[in-house]
Amino acid sequence: MKPNHSDIWKSLPWKKFQRHVFRLQKRIWKAIRVGDTAKAKSLQKLLLSSRSAKWIAIRQVTQLNTGKKTAGIDGKTALTFGERLELHNLLGNYLKWEHKGLRQVPIPKKDGSKRMLKIPTIADRAWQCLVKLAIEPAHEAVFHARSYGFRPGRSTWDCQKQICNNLSSKVNGASKRVLELDISKCFDRISHAAMMDRVIAPNSVKTGLWKCLKAGVNPEFLNQGTPQGGVISPLLANVALDGIEAIHPSVRYADDMVVFLKPGDNASLILDNIKAFLAERTLEVNLKKTSVSAATDGFDFLGWNFRVKPNGKFICVPSKDNYRAFRGKVKSIVNNSNYGSKVKAQKLAPVVRGWRNYHKYCDMSNHTLHGQMTRAFVVFNKEKSNNRYTTKTLLDRAFPPVKWAGCKHVMVAGERSPYDGDVVYWSKRNSKLYDGATAKVLKRQDHRCEACGLSFMPGDKVELHHRDGNHNNWKPNNLEALHSSCHHYHHISNGYGHR
Repeated sequence: MKPNHSDIWKSLPWKKFQRHVFRLQKRIWKAIRVGDTAKAKSLQKLLLSSRSAKWIAIRQVTQLNTGKKTAGIDGKTALTFGERLELHNLLGNYLKWEHKGLRQVPIPKKDGSKRMLKIPTIADRAWQCLVKLAIEPAHEAVFHARSYGFRPGRSTWDCQKQICNNLSSKVNGASKRVLELDISKCFDRISHAAMMDRVIAPNSVKTGLWKCLKAGVNPEFLNQGTPQGGVISPLLANVALDGIEAIHPSVRYADDMVVFLKPGDNASLILDNIKAFLAERTLEVNLKKTSVSAATDGFDFLGWNFRVKPNGKFICVPSKDNYRAFRGKVKSIVNNSNYGSKVKAQKLAPVVRGWRNYHKYCDMSNHTLHGQMTRAFVVFNKEKSNNRYTTKTLLDRAFPPVKWAGCKHVMVAGERSPYDGDVVYWSKRNSKLYDGATAKVLKRQDHRCEACGLSFMPGDKVELHHRDGNHNNWKPNNLEALHSSCHHYHHISNGYGHR
């Protein structure tokens, strides 16, 4: 009889794996904080050799990551449970791992050009994830406090709040200027040597990273670029760019950056210092998209428009481009003749909730979506099965409200890190990402997963499980908050499990 691979996968001691990996990551973080790099590298080797880290890496790329079903050059969009078990054995020899080529997918940009997304195979992504588990804690111990992109426990809201703090009336924001920095083709042109010189890892691991980078190089630039689409690419870019924030008061999200200029600051000198910093990494400033503007003129950043009114009041609203793109999504769903009103309401709800949630720390007084709701009401009400009362019920479901409060986000404290061991602080902070029924259940469960008992940490996706299987039963005692992985184990079918 063939082994039931799904049962083997489900029965693995995931809670034990998670605790073991996190314990080593905390020790790596603390070693770097006290300046003991040798001990940190020794601990990294220990983590990379542990079966716990290999299982966690495989689960992350095959089950939890958003792009888990994206195929590499081998065409595989998913691994069966049996293939996942085999991959664990292959990762045992991680030091001699050979990377396959990358599948290239063109992605259109706003200006009409295209950027090339380079996607590794699932197995290569698992190797990258394993290495990331060891490298990330070391660099989280030294990363600049005003760097927020692609870092655990930090978000675009922290950038938003940092901008608010630097342009508010308390610091005379109306008199300031803003330098919006654009780095030309950052991920395609960043120097391999610049990244590897700064990576905190044993030499044997760096050798693997060199192979990883060389697998996705552009033939024209053999020693440059980190492929967008790789698990470890954002971390490597952050490693190379770290320190640019120290040139002048600023805020950075990945390769997007805003610099705050007081009336007496020399913008040209500051820009020259930034150019010199980037030149060491074979990068250049895109002068066409880099500009200096008065804070009172306003500027767009990360989907928001920031502006200081002449009276000194700071205001943040959704940018015009962001709002236009959102309206287009709503319109395409409402006007789609392939769906009935009930299906449209189901499809609209996550789009509207997601958009409103992203902008919940903006001034949304002029973005009530009255026009979109009116149009949806007219379209829904045309169906013979609806009347104005049933249509109103569908409309409430399609446009769920989300409370907003301008610039009220609480920033992550200083140089805090999820690897500092303060589980209470980070689990409560992670829970604030959710609202409604999920937020209530998280509070009742003390921000812990009902299935495994572990706290929800940054990066952990929370899902609501209906105990009786009835997704229309939203009574509090029927709901429990679970890790995405724990929730998945409830729904592993026997038919799929034998593969």
